[in-house]
Amino acid sequence: MTGIVKKVLIVGGGFSGMSAAIELRKQGIETHLVEIDPDWQADGAGISIGGATLRAFRQLGILDAFLEQGSGNDGLEVMAPTGQLITTIPMPRFVDPEIPGQGAIMRPVLARIMSRVVEQSGTHVRLGQSYESIEEDEQGALVTFTDGSSDHFDLVIAADGLQSKTRKWLFPEAPEPSYSGQGVWRAVLPRPEGLNCTRMWVGEHLKAGINSMSKEQVYLFLTEDREARERIAEDELPGMLRQLLIDNFPAPEVQALAAQITADSRVLYRPLDGLLVAGPWHRGRVVLIGDTVHATTPHLASGACIGIEDAIVLVEELVRADSLEQALTAFQERRWERCRMVVENSGRLGEIEIQGGDKAEHAGIMRDSMMALRDPI
Repeated sequence: MTGIVKKVLIVGGGFSGMSAAIELRKQGIETHLVEIDPDWQADGAGISIGGATLRAFRQLGILDAFLEQGSGNDGLEVMAPTGQLITTIPMPRFVDPEIPGQGAIMRPVLARIMSRVVEQSGTHVRLGQSYESIEEDEQGALVTFTDGSSDHFDLVIAADGLQSKTRKWLFPEAPEPSYSGQGVWRAVLPRPEGLNCTRMWVGEHLKAGINSMSKEQVYLFLTEDREARERIAEDELPGMLRQLLIDNFPAPEVQALAAQITADSRVLYRPLDGLLVAGPWHRGRVVLIGDTVHATTPHLASGACIGIEDAIVLVEELVRADSLEQALTAFQERRWERCRMVVENSGRLGEIEIQGGDKAEHAGIMRDSMMALRDPI
């Protein structure tokens, strides 16, 4: 057990926060997690998982559950809107010969896998609550919760997401999330027969794709340029997505997918935001991880990955350092360049798509980013 911290509070029960809880409990550290959602459920359709994320899953001990309940594959087919194959991009099995190069899973399914591990680890979980205040005193960080109770902790890990109230309180000068000019549509559909890779149809300003999440289902995604951030009424979503696909992708396979979209397809639309806080990521006994400091658009399918990696690296540094300040400084130094690369490269890919820019630059950024993500964390 590390002597730097013996009792930790995690604010936020998303993928980053749950990963931190799992890794802390492996070290025997008393861990508390507070999550504002009383049902502790993840919204959304599917989530694409790259090889680096699978490596992180192995560290967390959830890889087998992912492979059982999700889906893996080893490549990407890039198609024209009319259906002609443009290129095939292999996804090497760099983690292990037995582990696919990439994959996908339903977000709620992954959340259930991780939450079960958190509960089994002995983490003290408080649902339907948040905190009112964090004040440092001679005993550590005194946290007052929304139910009126309070407790002391050696460290508070803020994993409360893109709109983090902890970031706004701790670093009011930090940038706010910025709208990218794109939104993403997602839906859950039956898996087409014979699909054994990720498949993507790339138009001038729209990009659609499917990725298998299980033996029975795929999640369909479509990125669309929109000048302004918009909210779309839930009952309008299926028809709007169906029409976007019909009007812009004449490929027979896409037309067949569009015809299957109904009110039961879990169609979602979300404006895409980005955020990169240059630093610091900690002050006193509070440290920020995940989307709280580096939220990315999904162009590299690595947002969840770098948040989970944050948790792993943070606990590694807490174990090896001689002081809390040393651990938190080393944590950011190890994470900065990798997280910057993902956020900025994802943003640049979106810009190229919006502008109808250089396809060679787009492909080069994708290739270089995927290579960089294979590097050890």
